[in-house]
Amino acid sequence: MTMAPVQYIVIGFPGNNFKGEAAPALADLIDKKLIRVLDLVFIGKDEDGNVLSFELDQLDEVPEFANIDTSSAGMLNDEDIEHAAEAIEPGSSAALLIWEDLWAADFAAALRSSDAVILEGGRVPYELVQLAVDELAAG
Repeated sequence: MTMAPVQYIVIGFPGNNFKGEAAPALADLIDKKLIRVLDLVFIGKDEDGNVLSFELDQLDEVPEFANIDTSSAGMLNDEDIEHAAEAIEPGSSAALLIWEDLWAADFAAALRSSDAVILEGGRVPYELVQLAVDELAAG
């Protein structure tokens, strides 16, 4: 099986203010075969700083995500969860999501077959992009 590029994000919910609006948008990306969710873990930190984590299928409190297929649940390990938990303030939560960019599979395969290597990459935060766009528009 050819593997497309794989990415992850840690999405914080300060004060556990999670509403579930992201679930339909994520499901839409899956339905359109743009991504394949490899794993999704919810992480919480209580007021004393104790960390709890739940795989998607273990958490009845987020029914919005009930129909999200995580094809490789269990891919994320304790070390990944501990790393993500470092960014969470007590009394807050986060979602740790790892996915495969199916839309880029052919491009990635072409790069691999031409012996290309990725020298650097990253995700540019929305706030930085918006700032740059606003500065360009201002002249």
